[in-house]
Amino acid sequence: MSGASRWTSHPYITVWMERSPHLRRCQLPAGRDTDKTMSAPTRTPRRSWIEEGLRTLAVGGPDAVRIEPLARALGVTRGGFYWHFADRRALLEEMLDAWERASVDEVIDRVESEGGDARAKLRRLSALAASSDEPLRIDLAVRDWARREQTVAERLRRIDNRRMEYLRSLFGSLCPDEDDVEARCMVFYSLWIGNHFIAADHGARRRTDVLKLALRRLGAW
Repeated sequence: MSGASRWTSHPYITVWMERSPHLRRCQLPAGRDTDKTMSAPTRTPRRSWIEEGLRTLAVGGPDAVRIEPLARALGVTRGGFYWHFADRRALLEEMLDAWERASVDEVIDRVESEGGDARAKLRRLSALAASSDEPLRIDLAVRDWARREQTVAERLRRIDNRRMEYLRSLFGSLCPDEDDVEARCMVFYSLWIGNHFIAADHGARRRTDVLKLALRRLGAW
């Protein structure tokens, strides 16, 4: 085997070439066989680690978000983790970033994209909140986490404030009284979060019917 072939067939050479700008600039001598160089290994996307982390958070809380179990769930080795994240704390931070984007920015974008008046947007917001259980499970897991970690509590406060500010913009279009607006926002948000903690029956009424009735009373349906 020629020297160039031995060099390019080494099992670690593509990793070092990716990591080293100097090696990336190296060229094999002219006339040598360059078709047998090893292709770069396929790595699990960063997004997959974050999504699996959020799923794990929703089920088992932050203590369950560990590198080795996540790697097993993704069917990869833990070494792939360190291509994307410096450590577990970096993953947790990016999970919170992703949750904030999905639960605030993307929700507002979806509500606003279809237009309509404030009441139509509130109906759309209510429908989005009820459309899937997983976002709520993540939300509740973050709230529990925030009770034990100050940085998470600060993040949660920011997100709750952003959500409330958006609700104020909608309810403010329906009534001029600031106290009324604040009360409606608080009740609406409490229904969104707290409804899932209430196990009460409603006689002949379904829970969805009672929620719609409550939203009508708020002027949001």
